[in-house]
Amino acid sequence: MPGENLSRDEARERAGLLSVDGYDVALDLRSAIGDAPDGPRTFRSVTTIRFRCARPGAESFADLVAPSVNAVTLNGKPLDPAAVFDGTRVALADLAAENVLVVDANCAYSRTGEGLHRFVDPEDGEVYLYTQYEPADSRRVFANFEQPDLKASFRFEATAPEGWTVWSNGEGARGEDGVWRFAETKPISTYITCVVAGPYHYVTDTYRRTFDDGTTLEIPLGAMCRKGLARHFDADDVFLVTKQGFDFFHDQFDYPYPFGKYDQAFVPEYNLGAMENPGLVTFREEFIFRGKVTQAAYERRANVILHEMAHMWFGDLVTMQWWDDLWLKESFADFMGSFSQVEATRFTNGWITFANGRKSWAYRADQLPSTHPITADIRDLEDAKLNFDGITYAKGASVLKQLVAYVGRDAFLEGARRYFKAHAYGNTRLGDLLSVLEEVSGRDMASWSRSWLQTAGVNSLTPVVTYDAGDRITELAVVQEAVEDHPTLRPHRVAVGLYRSEAGALVRYARAEVDVDGPRTVVAELAGAERPELILVNDDDLTYCKIRFDEGSLATLRANLGDITDPLARALCWSALWNLTRDALMPARDFIELVLAHSGRETDIGVLQMLHAWTRSAQTYYAAPEWREQGGRLLAEGAMRELRIAAPGSEHQLAWARFFASTATTDADFQLLEGLLEGTAKIDGLEVDQELRWVLLEPLAAHGRADESVIGAELARDDTASGKRHQVRCLAARPSAAVKAQAWAQVVESDSLSNALVEATISGFGQPSQRELIAPYAPKYFEAIERLWAERSIQIGMDVVKGLFPSLRDNRSTLDSTDEWLTAHPDAAPALRRLVLEARDDLARTLRGQACDAASATG
Repeated sequence: MPGENLSRDEARERAGLLSVDGYDVALDLRSAIGDAPDGPRTFRSVTTIRFRCARPGAESFADLVAPSVNAVTLNGKPLDPAAVFDGTRVALADLAAENVLVVDANCAYSRTGEGLHRFVDPEDGEVYLYTQYEPADSRRVFANFEQPDLKASFRFEATAPEGWTVWSNGEGARGEDGVWRFAETKPISTYITCVVAGPYHYVTDTYRRTFDDGTTLEIPLGAMCRKGLARHFDADDVFLVTKQGFDFFHDQFDYPYPFGKYDQAFVPEYNLGAMENPGLVTFREEFIFRGKVTQAAYERRANVILHEMAHMWFGDLVTMQWWDDLWLKESFADFMGSFSQVEATRFTNGWITFANGRKSWAYRADQLPSTHPITADIRDLEDAKLNFDGITYAKGASVLKQLVAYVGRDAFLEGARRYFKAHAYGNTRLGDLLSVLEEVSGRDMASWSRSWLQTAGVNSLTPVVTYDAGDRITELAVVQEAVEDHPTLRPHRVAVGLYRSEAGALVRYARAEVDVDGPRTVVAELAGAERPELILVNDDDLTYCKIRFDEGSLATLRANLGDITDPLARALCWSALWNLTRDALMPARDFIELVLAHSGRETDIGVLQMLHAWTRSAQTYYAAPEWREQGGRLLAEGAMRELRIAAPGSEHQLAWARFFASTATTDADFQLLEGLLEGTAKIDGLEVDQELRWVLLEPLAAHGRADESVIGAELARDDTASGKRHQVRCLAARPSAAVKAQAWAQVVESDSLSNALVEATISGFGQPSQRELIAPYAPKYFEAIERLWAERSIQIGMDVVKGLFPSLRDNRSTLDSTDEWLTAHPDAAPALRRLVLEARDDLARTLRGQACDAASATG
């Protein structure tokens, strides 16, 4: 039989053969504590599956990834584990019409964040467990049929060490026999079952809602984190957003939350942002803030809380049949996260963050060679793992925002209501959603779907304008373009805004909405308007496109971008300028000059922090090598200038302090960082808390100003799990050949590090100031990746292949080496080839950007 992967064809065949009535899963977690065994640390997992077979006498298989199996029984008949279990599957022959399968296995605790992850807190030695499965890692914890369309009810029970608490999807309690037993779930998919166990700090609250018919819904709320983070845990704010979200979704969906309780667990070493397990949502614990952060961090957390809550309906109640239609849950949750945030919480600028942040992720993904339609072709589980990307999430959400403009908000929400009621606890495909939307809107959804969901690529929209002798618009047209590889021109509902200066501010004085369709669309409504200083296509961000500018508008932005008063319009202009830079249509030094000239006036803190990230990328990757050092000095000088004038104690001051640390280049810069750490220097209002201390220390380590003893002393101040990750990053950042060799060996030649420490080591290894030092690892990378992909879990494989690609060896030689590897490895795993192709495309884009920047210096 095939190995750990599962193909769509296999899943389709099994779904046609089997239907599952229920699971009973018993886990013995007492082995989580105590001395380490000689081999892998394991726990006992006993699973009973009740299922039916449409063709008695047929054969199939159950999924299980485990070091060993103690016993297998099918319909009361013992089977030889050595004969039926191959390490990833349990062979099932001669099935009856009704079947009972019992599998008694020893499953392994995880250190990669996949399956049942085990974490030891270095601060107090406590052990914490949690599960993470999507797309297909529940089989690392219990035997099952691991595909989303074989839903069933689950009854979990767990035996845990004394003093621990255990949580699962349903309500639970510890019995007199010491076993934790949990209420049977509604029918759900295997990948959203969950177990969390350990001495977690746990806080409770209650959500109550009375509906129009007089009935009352009461949802027990819980929130948990490690004991070491309890003093930082602002559970009240988590519960506030949670209650606001439940109010919003109950108002809009007309379908009461169906899964009983609602726990939210903030867990260590988590690979994702969060996971929508019904009744027990898991989050990365970095959403608990150990120091001062900007409002953008709280906004991001609120968005994730609401995103996961939206999944209770889009994804958990109604689930895609196979991963082809992953967008049916992720695009909707991404859209609903921002939609609910703006309408129900204090974060009313959520659409600005969406336009500036989420959509930039989509634009990048949609221009990679691996871009795909929103409804993707997912052949197997490896494909599925890689498609949790900017297309499935952010482009899909952007297209849904366009859909709301196309069919109307009321029709969109009514369609959602009917969709939930028609398919509750079931599985769907694209057509199921389109049919209900067409029913409520009267629109041709098949045509819309072909343009937006079933084709790849992003269109560019450019204004083309002519004026009469009196400086009034004769004609304003929107020209739509597509790249050669993805030539589809789509229907866009867009707003076109005209802006002019009034009393020192750049304000909109005219706006028209128009349906752009085809290569050229005239905006007749704006004919006769006075000459604008700025024409903004896709004003209000109604559609998904790359915005381009006419020459007059571009000149206005160079001189007066900071004068734009509307924060969304300003954010759209910044995003468009960044796309121009990435597309090698604007020199990196010009983008940097724009940021230095205008970002000091940016009021939206999330936009400012995004500008900081883009500017660092422009200087690191897209600036001509001969100008890179000068660009770095300009950034550091600009950051220091803004840091000095920022309001004391403000979040803008904090953002500029972090940016200054990341751009520090001169001896004076480093002396200031050292002074801030030692307390001999002070910036009025800037609180140098522990998290900021690590931010200041990393550039000192990377430039040889902080050795192992200094980094060790900082860990002694912060001997926590978070401190350990920061220490590992700083140690790997030091400019030493021996340090780089050790970091490389720890990640590539050994699997002893946990997922979080792998991530920290990779982050420290690749320092932009150390291009020559890490250059020798480029050939080693290509020698290692195929072996590494075969030996490691897919999550660690993805982290290493993406994180260690020699992107800082940015020359033609590296591009050639990448092409040589791709040519020599046509049969490498498709997911591995995709990652390398994406990295190659980023490198080619880097070289085009550098050529554009260099040409600007001579032109």
